[in-house]
Amino acid sequence: MKRTEGDTRMQRDLSYTAVFEQAEEGGFVVTFPAIPGLATQGETLDEAAAMAEDCLRAYLESLAIDGEPAPYEAPELPPMRRITVAVAA
Repeated sequence: MKRTEGDTRMQRDLSYTAVFEQAEEGGFVVTFPAIPGLATQGETLDEAAAMAEDCLRAYLESLAIDGEPAPYEAPELPPMRRITVAVAA
């Protein structure tokens, strides 16, 4: 935990998995599996990532203000890798 400059509140780092999916109309939709219903979007992958950080931070700060705990997500997910194979048609 750390204090932010000029602020008396403690700050802690929280990490959550974000899933980026291409939207049919273009851009990317970002969801958080540990937080059903929380989603955002961006026109580019970089914009979507920035929007995801803002969205997640605002949500977690609102929980803290209301005295609610942050959602639980297992700290380490099993290794994941996208596998591509060629299949004869």
